[in-house]
Amino acid sequence: MSDIKKVVLAYSGGLDTSVIVRWLQDTYHCEVVTFTADLGQGEEVEPARAKAEALGVKEIFIEDLREEFVRDFVFPMFRANTVYEGEYLLGTSIARPLIAKKLIDIANQTGADAISHGATGKGNDQVRFELGAYALKPGVHVIAPWREWDLNSREKLLDYCKERDIPVEMKKGKSPYSMDANLLHISYEGMVLEDPWAEAEEDMWRWSVAPEKAPDTPTYIELTYEKGDIVAVDGQAMKAHEILAHLNKVGGDNGIGRLDIVENRYVGMKSRGCYETPGGTIMLRGHRAIESITLDREVAHLKDSIMPRYAEVIYNGYWWSPEREALQALIDQTQHYVNGVVRLKLYKGNVDVVGRKSDDSLFDEKIATFEEDEGAYDQKDAEGFIKLNALRLRIAASKGRKL
Repeated sequence: MSDIKKVVLAYSGGLDTSVIVRWLQDTYHCEVVTFTADLGQGEEVEPARAKAEALGVKEIFIEDLREEFVRDFVFPMFRANTVYEGEYLLGTSIARPLIAKKLIDIANQTGADAISHGATGKGNDQVRFELGAYALKPGVHVIAPWREWDLNSREKLLDYCKERDIPVEMKKGKSPYSMDANLLHISYEGMVLEDPWAEAEEDMWRWSVAPEKAPDTPTYIELTYEKGDIVAVDGQAMKAHEILAHLNKVGGDNGIGRLDIVENRYVGMKSRGCYETPGGTIMLRGHRAIESITLDREVAHLKDSIMPRYAEVIYNGYWWSPEREALQALIDQTQHYVNGVVRLKLYKGNVDVVGRKSDDSLFDEKIATFEEDEGAYDQKDAEGFIKLNALRLRIAASKGRKL
């Protein structure tokens, strides 16, 4: 333990990480550097500075990462139409590689020889933080207090604070939901949600109205795409994080983006969680719509076939891996002609595509029409096409083979 002189801690200013600051000081007798990221979680991050100072922290880093987060992590992920296990839009997963990167950057900058985080030993986040850290700085030491200490309840954490005069809210009783928020989503776990049969309480949701309480008049929006990324909403150019924030607002107002799932964690257990991802839900629907007219069929099908693997790579914490980079290169190559505008109708929890157009569209009305095509498509060609594709089936059937 004496080898650890300085540690960079991912610090929120809440109960757990405030305890970790003092625990690191007491246990490792080391200097603690705090890092607080603004990822658009909707809460002020600057108060973390005063809290860290009160704990004797001398080097305090607070960074606004909203634009980098959406531009360099969320947008590349959405180019792949990424969904984990058919439903989850990876709101927590995609934030962890950026935090890991910044922890290592600050460790290099301050000369720290270790990093630390407040993820528990039961979850995915410990894996995501640490895989990222080791990929970016192989020799870094990682301290995960939840895997070392015996402060395994809120009561014990509060008692620890009382004994050491740690300035946190001394409020005993039932814990609130375990929540994680950033510009892409809010996640909720714990309490009643630990019973997969129990319906989530309506007052739990923060960003969205209940679909049945959403406006009775639909909202129409237009998304402009360049190389697979949204660059404007309703014709107004915006930065990446501004786009997502705007879509969160309009989506939440229309009851869009609620999700209740039981997922398979990388560590082996099943976990029930609820998610609010209004902007991401809109983005996914819009991106698939613009790809429907701009992507070649086989390219689109190839993308769909590798998407579950890409989603798994991100969910499991391998953003900083050669396989993710290889997949990303393929995905990005497909996006050169994914340009144009998609019109969406938002209504009581639903996102409907009602229009799409592009100068790079592969949709040819002269060929697809049910009316006279003036020879653009010779229907007689279909006979040979069908017979050739049926050849193996006809041969097998002629030999008496049964399915």
